[in-house]
Amino acid sequence: MFSRLNGQGVSLAVTLTASLVLGGDALASTINQNTSWTINRGAASTYRVVAYGDSIFAGYNGSLFSVAKRAAPAVEGEYLAKDFGANIEVVRRTKSGAKADDIYNNKIVSERSYMQATNTRVVMFEMCGNDYLQARSAFTDQTGTCNYSGLDTALANCTNYTQKAMQAINQYATTAKAKIVMNIYYPGFDADNVLTSCTDSTTGAKINKRAKFLPYLAKSNWRTCNLAAQNGFQCADAFAEYMGADYDSNGDGQIDRDALRYVAGESEAAYVARITGALVGTLRDANTHFVSSSTSYDYIQSDNTHPTYYSGTMSTGSTSSAPTFTDAQIVGGKNPEYNKSGHERAGWIMSLLDPATP
Repeated sequence: MFSRLNGQGVSLAVTLTASLVLGGDALASTINQNTSWTINRGAASTYRVVAYGDSIFAGYNGSLFSVAKRAAPAVEGEYLAKDFGANIEVVRRTKSGAKADDIYNNKIVSERSYMQATNTRVVMFEMCGNDYLQARSAFTDQTGTCNYSGLDTALANCTNYTQKAMQAINQYATTAKAKIVMNIYYPGFDADNVLTSCTDSTTGAKINKRAKFLPYLAKSNWRTCNLAAQNGFQCADAFAEYMGADYDSNGDGQIDRDALRYVAGESEAAYVARITGALVGTLRDANTHFVSSSTSYDYIQSDNTHPTYYSGTMSTGSTSSAPTFTDAQIVGGKNPEYNKSGHERAGWIMSLLDPATP
């Protein structure tokens, strides 16, 4: 363990194992990447957005000491600043590489003071990506007879800690007017369309990795959004927004992303059947997210895991600046970049769930 003191006097603790691997299929080690960015409109009031999570909300871009400035929580915060006519402090308490239990215990619970501030108005979190990435990596390495217990454990842990996280936020974030959870997209969707090295115990044949993983992810995302409904949260459906096109590609009368979206009251079995059956043909790797039949943008960085982002990076620690986009540039609740990168898209969908007033 060592720490680095940045220019704002914020200590960044980095935990190293034999090697620090962030990105790709396995985030085997963890690193705290905490930031605070105040979107300063020169207003009299300042409200707070608190985001807990892993490398996704951190804005991980391959660096230990800098992250995407406009990661999803910051994008959401800028929309909120306009709506409130106020300054917004976006606090990201994140741990790249962390699994769900780590985020719950060491971020949401241990760092609860950030959401307990009386000016907190929005609290959001995401988790579970590393549970599945690590389970997928371990499964990919299997030979002989396939063992699915690691995938089952990832799903069970995700479900458990997602619920515990919501309960904790409900307990601590007493002034929050919106509580948001974001579900997970499928990084490596195209890369997983291959056969395993192991064989199924029933059929004796190799199986398609993507066909095996997709139902787990669908169950996880249904449970995340269903738990949100039960606990007073709103669910930002990143899976639908990343994996489905912004036009009707199959002629069923629905825009693909809308057809894929979680529907309140739908059973888990029906949702999984819809995602893995009737609509599976509309799923696309987020490296080529189609905003129209002829135009696509890359939502995933070259590591095939983390979202792409607009603009530059910021050092871990604290900073303050004017909004990236002026009010005049935000038309119909959308900035000019809202659908061109992964983080901009995620921040925009969460902004749709914001409170109308402070």
